[in-house]
Amino acid sequence: MNQEEIKKLKQAGKIAAQVVDFAKTIVKKGTPLLEIAEKIELKIKELGGEPAFPVNLSIDQVAAHYTPTYNDKTIASGLLKVDIGVHINGFIADTAFSIDLENNKENQELIKAAQAGLDAGLEKAKISSQLQEIGEAIEKAIKSKKAIPIQNLSGHSIEKFNLHSGISIPNYNNSSTLELEEGTYAIEPFTTLEIGTGSIKEGKTSNIYKLENLKNVRDKKAREVLSFIVENYNQLPFCSRWLYNKFGATGILALRRIEEAGILHSYPQLIECSGKKVAQAEHTIILTKSEKIITTKKQ
Repeated sequence: MNQEEIKKLKQAGKIAAQVVDFAKTIVKKGTPLLEIAEKIELKIKELGGEPAFPVNLSIDQVAAHYTPTYNDKTIASGLLKVDIGVHINGFIADTAFSIDLENNKENQELIKAAQAGLDAGLEKAKISSQLQEIGEAIEKAIKSKKAIPIQNLSGHSIEKFNLHSGISIPNYNNSSTLELEEGTYAIEPFTTLEIGTGSIKEGKTSNIYKLENLKNVRDKKAREVLSFIVENYNQLPFCSRWLYNKFGATGILALRRIEEAGILHSYPQLIECSGKKVAQAEHTIILTKSEKIITTKKQ
């Protein structure tokens, strides 16, 4: 990475940290998730960034990949995960926090466990660290708080316009001796109760998509919408709500045509297999030969 790339990554991280602070002021029990999502995404833009993916607002046993649709009536409740992505010209910052909206001790303990896992992972992650070492540190910290990690969710490497660029950073000791190199990474533990399975399954559609196999479509409106997707989102995730806000109901119909043509990857909701609640914590780091920068941490 050159200094200009690092500058943009740090700028995206600074915006993400400011947006987290903002989000914590508006996430209240009973507030519509749609209102929360749109305010957070607007704040990202007001601060000079663009959403790297639709804000994820996942409740209780839904670990990830819930974003409200344009007509969503769901309200904030329970153990809510708020996952926020910001990019500057494709250079990405990814961060998440969990909030207890029920004054529930179990929720609070899961949040503490996720934060402990995050802190341990951030401490252990450095150039030449093996993935198994990072995962072991995260797992040990989480278990010390009487919780367990979700084993089939992980942190990840990040590249320009590529949120998950190939390397998965485990939240348990997976015996991998692969070593971290210079680059950008998200450390992202998920925690659940000791009586949970510690794994997730795919649920129904999240209405979050990504371009996967670009090709032509016959329908004129679908071509217009597809051109908009290519121009505005590149390889980053987007959602049906964004297309509705731009094109109205015809945008949703066009999205269906585009999906039917096999052009998109559709992300499912991710749900804890035994229905137990899940907490999440996440920061993005840059590793260089000379330093480790936590870009999304409030300075």
